[in-house]
Amino acid sequence: MQTDMFPPGEHQPVSTRGVQMSAQWPALVALVVLTVVVALVWRRGQGRLRRPDGGSSGRGAAPDRWAADLDALGAAAGARATFLQFSAPVCAPCRATARVLAALAAEAPGVVHVEVDVETHLDLSLRAGVLRTPTVLVLDAAGAEVARASGAMTPAQARAALDAVTPIDQPSGRNA
Repeated sequence: MQTDMFPPGEHQPVSTRGVQMSAQWPALVALVVLTVVVALVWRRGQGRLRRPDGGSSGRGAAPDRWAADLDALGAAAGARATFLQFSAPVCAPCRATARVLAALAAEAPGVVHVEVDVETHLDLSLRAGVLRTPTVLVLDAAGAEVARASGAMTPAQARAALDAVTPIDQPSGRNA
């Protein structure tokens, strides 16, 4: 019984599979590292407040600009601040952000939360420069945009957004 499958003098085929696989490992490791870095950068930006730039997107416009839009929506501006949230029905972070902002509006005097469906109010969403949902505009009592945030907001981020309107050292009714 012959145990060798190849007759004497013939060479066995050389497998290059191990060589190919070892060349793929650095590329795979680099891809995983790149993915982790991108995910960390993306996560850090979630709910982060940004000041309006006053550019061509309509942000930083006249103070009564958003007040007129709130009137058109049938909503009243808050005496202290208004959270104008742009969201979509299929957006899970939008629902979480709405709960956070509604709870803050319920406990802080003079604060109102208004939610706008981007599908129903597409024109307003475009004028506001909304690129993703949820996007929250933080408006002062005059209706001027003070800050904005994109992505899900935590309660701490919502508090910071409210503090952007009225700093803690000013009387706000909240710390009294």
